[in-house]
Amino acid sequence: MAGSPKWKVYDAEGVYQAACKEGEAAAALVAFYGEGASIRRRHGPVVWREGSESQPAAESYDFVVETLASREDD
Repeated sequence: MAGSPKWKVYDAEGVYQAACKEGEAAAALVAFYGEGASIRRRHGPVVWREGSESQPAAESYDFVVETLASREDD
C-alpha cells in the first residue's frame, strides 16, 4: 500500500494546493504559485518559502530538493 505524498504545497494565502511525492514536483508548483508559497513536510513546519530563500525555486529544482533534504530533520 502506498503512503501519502510527503511534500505539501501551499499558496501565498496559506491554502493547501497539492501533495507531491517528489521534491522536484513541489519545487515546480511553488515556483508557479510565486512569492509567499511554501512547501511543508506532511503539513508540518514550512521547509521552503518562495521569496525567502537564497534563490527562487524556478532557478534550480535541484537546489530546492537539496534544501528540503537538509531541513527534513530540523
